[in-house]
Amino acid sequence: MSELPAGNTHYPGRWWHLLADGRLQCDLCPRDCRLHAGQRGACFVRMRGEGEDSDKLFLTTYGRSSGFCVDPIEKKPLNHFYPGSSVLSFGTAGCNLACKFCQNWDISKSRDFDRLADQASPQAIARAAADLGCRSVAFTYNDPVIFAEYAMDVADACREQGVQSVAVTAGYMHATPRAEFYAKMDAANVDLKAFTEDFYFKLTGAHLNAVLDTLVYLRHETKVWFEITTLMIPGANDSDAEIAAMSRWIMKELGPDVPLHLTAFHPDYKMRDIPATPPETLSRARGIAIAEGLHYVYTGNVHDTDGGSTMCPHCGNAVIVRDWYNILNYRMGANGRCLECEGMIAGRFGKFEKPFGSRRVPVRMSQKLPSGSGPRGPVS
Repeated sequence: MSELPAGNTHYPGRWWHLLADGRLQCDLCPRDCRLHAGQRGACFVRMRGEGEDSDKLFLTTYGRSSGFCVDPIEKKPLNHFYPGSSVLSFGTAGCNLACKFCQNWDISKSRDFDRLADQASPQAIARAAADLGCRSVAFTYNDPVIFAEYAMDVADACREQGVQSVAVTAGYMHATPRAEFYAKMDAANVDLKAFTEDFYFKLTGAHLNAVLDTLVYLRHETKVWFEITTLMIPGANDSDAEIAAMSRWIMKELGPDVPLHLTAFHPDYKMRDIPATPPETLSRARGIAIAEGLHYVYTGNVHDTDGGSTMCPHCGNAVIVRDWYNILNYRMGANGRCLECEGMIAGRFGKFEKPFGSRRVPVRMSQKLPSGSGPRGPVS
């Protein structure tokens, strides 16, 4: 890992092999894109070289971002990973899924690399996060799987600064790169977009089982703290039967302590004819998931104090009261125990100080960052 050279746009990619027919196969995700010289994969950002570089794969967005912002960690969403802390968030361009309902389509579906105007080396990002008082850096807005080499280098640099790394991802990744990628991560939020193969195939161009494999891997093979998000789309994945089946699978394969976020859809991209999710749908789905035994189930993208609060599974009291991204009350010790009954709350916690709040603060890497210019929030 080294400082980013000026003007670098093509970085040697990993996880590929040459086929007998002369094509190059990308082995990063289950799409297994097979490329001729100069051709890009479905993600658009991983490309086979040409000429003397035709036997190599390149990442074309290394060191280039669609923008940096300081966010509350709850926006990722992560409710059990140092609640109230701030996180330096950024993404690049492209995606390895083809979700017709994408809520960040202007970034994830972008083919305009001129949008990626903010360049930053891994070391610059780590230093910026530390100077801004951020507890963590999040790879988000588009899926970090497709810029894994860059994200992993940033995570290494962050670790040297005492800053943690968060992946916000669809979890669509092959086993070998997955193991290397998550060895660098401290936390993740994984989109479980639905619980039927039909939904995945028709609306995302992907397959359900690969995502379930990632979730099982995270739970049983890593120490990564992770939470799950399902965007509730009316008429597509919000039936009682599907929510119950998904909740039962989580209980059986992952256990009751993995938080589940059920968030509201708004019409976007290629599904503008679908209405926004009614708040009642989220409340109903949350009730089903809790009835199936899950301890921490949240509603998102709505003002819902009940659905946004963390309840102690031992005594039933609210240990963290939230309205959207705002923390209104905090009743938990630095050791992660409920102040009422001393029951342990699953997650990663520290001493709770002033919460960052719901604001979003854009950051330009080209600007000088004043030391300590943002609150770190809870620290260990």
